[in-house]
Amino acid sequence: MYFLLGSNPCIIVSSPEMAKECLKTNETSFLNRPRLSTGHFLTYGSSDLAMTPYGPHWRFMKKLCMNELLGGKTLEKQLPVRQDEIKQFLQLILKKAEAGESVEVRGELIRVTNNVITRMTMSQRCSKNDEEAGEVRKLVQEMNELMVKFNLSDSIWFCKNLDLQGFGKRVKEARERYDEMMERVIKEHEEGRRKKKEMCGGGDDGEGMKDLLDILLDIKEDENSEMRLTRENIKAFILNMFGAGTDTSALTAEWALAELINNPNVMEKARREIDSVVGKGRLVEEPDMANLPYLQAIVKETLRLHPTGPFVVRQSTENCTISGYEIPANTRLFVNVWAIGRDPKHWENPLEFRPERFISQDGSGKGQLDVRGQHFHFLPFGSGRRGCPGASLALHVVQLSLAAMIQYFDWKVSDAIDMEEGTGIALRKVHPLVCVPVARHNLFPLI
Repeated sequence: MYFLLGSNPCIIVSSPEMAKECLKTNETSFLNRPRLSTGHFLTYGSSDLAMTPYGPHWRFMKKLCMNELLGGKTLEKQLPVRQDEIKQFLQLILKKAEAGESVEVRGELIRVTNNVITRMTMSQRCSKNDEEAGEVRKLVQEMNELMVKFNLSDSIWFCKNLDLQGFGKRVKEARERYDEMMERVIKEHEEGRRKKKEMCGGGDDGEGMKDLLDILLDIKEDENSEMRLTRENIKAFILNMFGAGTDTSALTAEWALAELINNPNVMEKARREIDSVVGKGRLVEEPDMANLPYLQAIVKETLRLHPTGPFVVRQSTENCTISGYEIPANTRLFVNVWAIGRDPKHWENPLEFRPERFISQDGSGKGQLDVRGQHFHFLPFGSGRRGCPGASLALHVVQLSLAAMIQYFDWKVSDAIDMEEGTGIALRKVHPLVCVPVARHNLFPLI
């Protein structure tokens, strides 16, 4: 469907065939994202990876992201961080279970993902105390919401320089708070690096695990680097990590647990798989995921029904032809991932939560629709060159947290779970999932 959003030409596609034509056949025409004034300001003039225009800087940042920042070796080195945060999460849930108290699942999962991201990026936990944790979560949530608010100045040309909705003050205050936090953290890192070099006689001892901020600072200081990073590039990329890596993973795990509670037979099947592979004498760990195909299928089925990013959003850089129609440059493209995942032409009983659809005949999940955007009726992380580079990290966090919740707790609810979906950049449950956890095993020796 072609339409005008104020002064901006737009197309929305809601079928796998049209998604493929846009994202694969005409991929080179849709390699940019729309430049929205709020997001442009919050990311220091689109100095990040997500919003920056396609070109040399974007290619350098993408290569850096895939090879260094979020590559397999880095994620493997950071595995103890994710495992430790899951243990601390389980400790908290166990206390709630012993007291017979309810848990707002989303809030606790967001706390876990926030801590994973902050420890991976800057070797700090955002929840040294509840007040600080709350401030960080509130700031990230506010910046995410501001990025996706409909802004008249982006859509109607004569409103471009007018702040009719009062976003300007909120955006400026949010970035100032974020900038203040990041300046403090960067200066602490720089001071620590200076002292370490002095102790090592001006060199690098090569010991210890580097966080993502250290890697970025290494590249910033490397005179032989293919491209030098600025302080703004670093702050903007860390903002991408917070924005894309916290709420989205937590929401997926919350949706998955809600679906499992509504489908107790699926929950029991997943639990039997975990018990048979892991047993009851230790906590499930990340390396176990490769031997848990049904759990992987549950996560895929959750992403099909409840994609954390309901739309893939791009903007054309040149004229192109879609399904015989001429599409002008600077047209905004919206690929409706939510509708495609429920298309009855490609999914049998599309509204039914059935992980078995992702299990092959040999009982494994291998070859059954991966999440990398190669199958255009399943696009949870986008597709092509501008697909989400953090897909592997997201799957690690979601699968491990969900497996731990299944392995050691039953989840009791007083009423039927309301599955109403909200709106926004990340697909939220309108009503957060609230449960009373009941411990299945004696967790004390394990955590």
